[in-house]
Amino acid sequence: MDQLQQLNLSCPLPLGNHSRIQLAHGGGGRLTQQLIRTLFLPEFQNEWLEPLHDGARLPVSGATLAFTTDSYVVSPIIFPGGDIGRLAVNGTVNDLAMCGAHPLYLSAALIIEEGLLIETLQRVARSMREAADEAGISLVTGDTKVVDRGKGDQLFITTSGVGLIEPGVTIDPRRAAPGDRILVSGPIGRHGIAVLSVRDGLAFESPIESDTAPLGGLVEAMLAASKEIHVLRDPTRGGVASALNEIAGSAHVGMRIHEAAIPIDEAVQGACELLGLDPLYVANEGRLVAVVPPEDADRVLAAMREHPAGREAAAIGEVTADHPGLVVLRSRAGGDRVIDLLSGEQLPRIC
Repeated sequence: MDQLQQLNLSCPLPLGNHSRIQLAHGGGGRLTQQLIRTLFLPEFQNEWLEPLHDGARLPVSGATLAFTTDSYVVSPIIFPGGDIGRLAVNGTVNDLAMCGAHPLYLSAALIIEEGLLIETLQRVARSMREAADEAGISLVTGDTKVVDRGKGDQLFITTSGVGLIEPGVTIDPRRAAPGDRILVSGPIGRHGIAVLSVRDGLAFESPIESDTAPLGGLVEAMLAASKEIHVLRDPTRGGVASALNEIAGSAHVGMRIHEAAIPIDEAVQGACELLGLDPLYVANEGRLVAVVPPEDADRVLAAMREHPAGREAAAIGEVTADHPGLVVLRSRAGGDRVIDLLSGEQLPRIC
């Protein structure tokens, strides 16, 4: 259901017949979650959709497949460290990986605005191919549509993916349990700040590049250390804060994270302070959050740190039986504050 995160509401819920949807106001917020749960879930209710995971787990002829889809509307379409093509491939590969699946095949649909430079489209296509090669996945089908000038914003891409889940692997946001450890695979906030720097013409003392990367190999290393991992989530729109809130709500548990343990690059921290942003809500495209049973946490963390995509992985908190559905941050000074879902998102059109 990641693709639904692009919608936001301009009115309180419940929805009325004359309520309106506002497009391109980001995702990961409280109103977006209400929209999904009060409008889309009642219409499409089924056991495969119910977990609201990064993808669906589907039984097929004795095997378990993961299936996911997502749309990418990032602005600008080229940014430090990547472009919309690399983002679209990595994002869907990572959604499959968050289901514990080995990615197999991709589809891609491109909506192209009239007037887009052919050389720009060639660059994006090349990036998609390079990203697919890096992830070890094949793009096997697709579609293109051209819309009138002014009816789009250069280029939108929708990718869908299929992957295979090994027996014994059950990644589900509802499995988070009190005592579980919360791990993050590396410094947060790079992607959102990288995109914002180009969008708003900002120049920081230290260049900040997007962290967009495929996470399938990292997840395979983690599962080799323990198949008992309870939850995986890539904190894209809405950042780590929104991802943890979604997990806490699904599992009806509390979460406590420790400010001093959260890895944030100095340049990203400085940019967030300058811009008045909270890095916990800034989008990531090459990071994951894992919820792991306490007896396996150290082993999984060590496996993450041995992989290139997880060298700076850290344990940032734990799942609690207290305050179900809430995420609490323990500050460096020792105080607590609730990390809630935002109504919208700090940075719209970020992925």
